[in-house]
Amino acid sequence: MTDEPTQPRYRERYAVPLWFWPAGLALGALLAALFDGPLSRYPGWPAYVVVLGLVVAGLWWWGRIRLAVTDTEFIIDDARLPRSVIAAVEPLGADDKRRLLSVDAHPLAFVIQRPWISGAVRIVLDDPQDPTPYWIVSSRHPQRLADALHRTADQPA
Repeated sequence: MTDEPTQPRYRERYAVPLWFWPAGLALGALLAALFDGPLSRYPGWPAYVVVLGLVVAGLWWWGRIRLAVTDTEFIIDDARLPRSVIAAVEPLGADDKRRLLSVDAHPLAFVIQRPWISGAVRIVLDDPQDPTPYWIVSSRHPQRLADALHRTADQPA
């Protein structure tokens, strides 16, 4: 594995849906309003600053994960998967994702998923050094991600 950057063939970010922001801020404002009642002896504005700041930080943190497919590897958050160990790639719909994360889940599978993203991709591994049978990662465009991983895995090293 080299440290020199390569141009990603595919990129995606697990950003939260836009409607999470007004909903989260409204709920945070309601929570902060509990500290700003008529019986309160303290000013209410610090509660708004703290609670709304935590809401913004939480929504940013939920949507911080990025994935990328390069010529040499698949990168998601801080995990890196060399393309040489990818045996198969399968795009998953919502029902398949739900099944593989519940009743058919493998205890050693590597999973990064977000509930607001319905699709996913299962990446089957062929690495005798690693007990992980496959990775399941959420994707808004599972077919495009699978195509990028297929093109990458089919190329000679």
